Amino acid sequence: MKDEELLYTLVLTRTPGLGPVGARNLLSVAGSATEAVLHAGELTGEIHGLSTKLAEAWSRPDILRLCEAELQFAEKNGIRCLIFSDEAYPSRLRECPDAPIALFYKGNANLNELRVISMVGTRNATDYGKRLCADFLRDLKKLVPDALIVSGLAYGVDIHAHRAALDNGLPTVGVLAHGLDRIYPAVHRSTAVEMLSHGGLLTEFPSGTNPDRQNFVKRNRIVAGVSDATIVVESALKGGSLITADIAGSYHRDCFAVPGRVGDMYSAGCNELIRQNKAMLVQNAEEFVKAMCWDVDNKVPKAIQRQLFPDLSPEEEQIVSLLRKQPEGQQVNTLVVESNIAVNRLTGILFELEMKGVIRALAGGMYRLIP
Repeated sequence: MKDEELLYTLVLTRTPGLGPVGARNLLSVAGSATEAVLHAGELTGEIHGLSTKLAEAWSRPDILRLCEAELQFAEKNGIRCLIFSDEAYPSRLRECPDAPIALFYKGNANLNELRVISMVGTRNATDYGKRLCADFLRDLKKLVPDALIVSGLAYGVDIHAHRAALDNGLPTVGVLAHGLDRIYPAVHRSTAVEMLSHGGLLTEFPSGTNPDRQNFVKRNRIVAGVSDATIVVESALKGGSLITADIAGSYHRDCFAVPGRVGDMYSAGCNELIRQNKAMLVQNAEEFVKAMCWDVDNKVPKAIQRQLFPDLSPEEEQIVSLLRKQPEGQQVNTLVVESNIAVNRLTGILFELEMKGVIRALAGGMYRLIP
């Protein structure tokens, strides 16, 4: 049952010493969280490093009670619990090796929107950084009106990115370093409330979790992982936004940085990212959209003329049928699961469909049918 799988997934997240990577490995062997928890003793010999202590931990009634209480809290407060196998779970994040197996989400934005951008930066945003957030997202709205903007609801660039998105009618999601029973910092509460109807709030942390220092680093990997690209607006030579940029690079996601004047403290980190080729230089929304090739999404390439009645193989027909169900596009990983076709074989099929002018490849490993 889905409710049982959800409960036991939360049990895995509260298991001491397991962690996101261990939990994912466990799920791949056991097949489900329910099997993993209920048959823990049988799995200790199959999974390297899974000790009997973990099996004992899962039998503790206090962990089960905490998870049951969390589900009650979520239901009472309109919070969705997204587990790894849910269709609504961010598919881009699912590709990351250390992705959490469960997320808590409150809002109305589609976390699998066709285009998702993270905007991050220093907590000490200057007038330059604030103005850039406003100008960038104003122009982005005209170029890519369906983009989802993600940030961390922190002081500085984060909150100005959220507010600029709201001002320009773009949905925006804040990734939190604590549970959804509070807002930190409290002065951002009014913006957070507005985001619930024009975006949302997302976290891997259960209610009662404090915004401790280490949680912000964990939060940063979600900011990077849910997005096609990360843009660093302003940053000193050290800061959380540089950590987010490094994580984005490790996930093979596009990373951009806004340059600043030589000697400006809060542009030094951005300039260094560009100097080390860790980020592409970007000055405005138009440059960014061109770099992501989003400016040609609605144009059929002249070199590929769509056949009126293309001759499709049964496997190609299967992929086309799956893409018809999601006009906004689907991730490669989702297509692998739904088609049951191996990823190396699927890649070839997708290439053939592109050559026939049936589908188009988009940023972030997404594919969609050409209208």
